[in-house]
Amino acid sequence: MTRKYTFSMGGIHPDKFKITSNCPIEDAGLPEMVYIPVKQHIGSSAKIMVNKGDKVKVGTLIADADGIVSSDVHSSVSGEVIKIEDVAGSTGYEEKMITIKVEGDEWEESIDRSDKIIKEINFTPEEIVKKIREAGIVGMGGAGYPTPIKTSLPEGKKADILIVNGIECEPFLTADDRLMVERAEQIIIGARIINKALGIQNAIIAIDENKPNAIATLTALCKLYIGVNVRVCKTKYPQGGEKQLIKAITGKELPSGKLPFDMGCVVQNVATVHAVYEAVMKNKPLFERIVTVSGDGIEYPSNYRVRVGTPISYLIDRAGGMNENVSKIILGGPMMGNAIVNHSAPTTKLTSGVLLFKEDKISKKEASACIRCGKCTQVCPAGLRPFAIKQAVVYSGPTDELRKLHAGDCIECGCCAYSCPANIPLLDYCKIAKQEIRKK
Repeated sequence: MTRKYTFSMGGIHPDKFKITSNCPIEDAGLPEMVYIPVKQHIGSSAKIMVNKGDKVKVGTLIADADGIVSSDVHSSVSGEVIKIEDVAGSTGYEEKMITIKVEGDEWEESIDRSDKIIKEINFTPEEIVKKIREAGIVGMGGAGYPTPIKTSLPEGKKADILIVNGIECEPFLTADDRLMVERAEQIIIGARIINKALGIQNAIIAIDENKPNAIATLTALCKLYIGVNVRVCKTKYPQGGEKQLIKAITGKELPSGKLPFDMGCVVQNVATVHAVYEAVMKNKPLFERIVTVSGDGIEYPSNYRVRVGTPISYLIDRAGGMNENVSKIILGGPMMGNAIVNHSAPTTKLTSGVLLFKEDKISKKEASACIRCGKCTQVCPAGLRPFAIKQAVVYSGPTDELRKLHAGDCIECGCCAYSCPANIPLLDYCKIAKQEIRKK
């Protein structure tokens, strides 16, 4: 029997609801306007390079990375810049947004739009990193960490293995699944590109066992390429967490406060690896991505290729509109995503899903007193005690107490809240604890 890899500590098995796994990727088309935030990544906001009234093409640089931990931003459409304004960002601080009125679909001439797959990697490691930086690629699994940093080894560090994260363990989301089925060879070449940048020969594409088509397609193609292989992982949430995936694939525990580089590992989301292929081989900046539109509140659940800055309302209409009694719209997955109230909010490089749910599907009972069952500790993949963290927050415990509880190691997967029979919002308390630690 073929071995299936997984992590050992905690985890849960929520229903998957992968109702769009067999829905081919469709082009979402072009909205009338796009609204492009200049901060779609961890780190500093990019510096705006255009002015109101400027004409831009698809792929035009509109904001330049401002510092090492930052990322370029490109126009996803052709048209006219009609507004540059401050808006409330996801962090609560004001951020800049560029509004572009769509006019046609004219691309920068340097972008190779052909379907030809380019296999020969005729670039030096330095040239590869430069192309990734100029394309504005960030981690597309949700973290948004600038990819050039993860393709350049820090001084004194070495990498032995690249782990390509194709787990997509969140319920409902199938964007990565469809990408692996439909763009498998480009992903394999993208992995080899990153390998060359890092000076290593070993890449593992980790795929959840609930993605048989992706497994079959990539396994067959990997036989044609040296140094890239597939490993099938057991279905368990949060298998796609960085620490959990490193444990599953290598058997190594990533200690608290350490980075994957410290363990000789580099982890990249499968969509990021595909974007690396397009950047290096096709001179294509990151201005579009695959987005799953799903849930019981949408008429036609689908997977779309979406230009960055497309309003959520446009995607909802594109998928047939929302059904009656929709009570919540979530960007991302139902476990780690964020609920929104403004349907005009734009998609970004990090938007993997738009999920619409009816009230009877997601409603929760009111929280009651803890029954001391210890379930939250049993399922925590980081080995934390979520209820103890909650108690420390409620009773205004000192930050030292939160550090002793290792609250900063929380990966915000939501296993604790999902499993709590008393419906206590334990994840919210863990997030507050992490904020308190960062303040000090």
